[in-house]
Amino acid sequence: MEVRALIAHPMETGYRPGADGRVLPRDIIRRFACRYNGEVVFAAELHPAIAANPYLAFHTVATESGTLEFEWTGDRGFSQVERRPLQVT
Repeated sequence: MEVRALIAHPMETGYRPGADGRVLPRDIIRRFACRYNGEVVFAAELHPAIAANPYLAFHTVATESGTLEFEWTGDRGFSQVERRPLQVT
């Protein structure tokens, strides 16, 4: 199956000047991981060159019903986890 994730995040590189001319502080998502029933099926390290609101797509094999868990972590201690049930018929 194909899994698609769109993460709403500005992904500020730390190189761009703001309206006042000062460089905006870096604020990026550094790592994304997807677990299927507790097992990591996809993981990615992200860097400042990734666009705002990153879109990730990958494939995995679903053999039983369970839970997909999406976790992303970033600068300044940012962390978010979302879970979605998966029904295999």
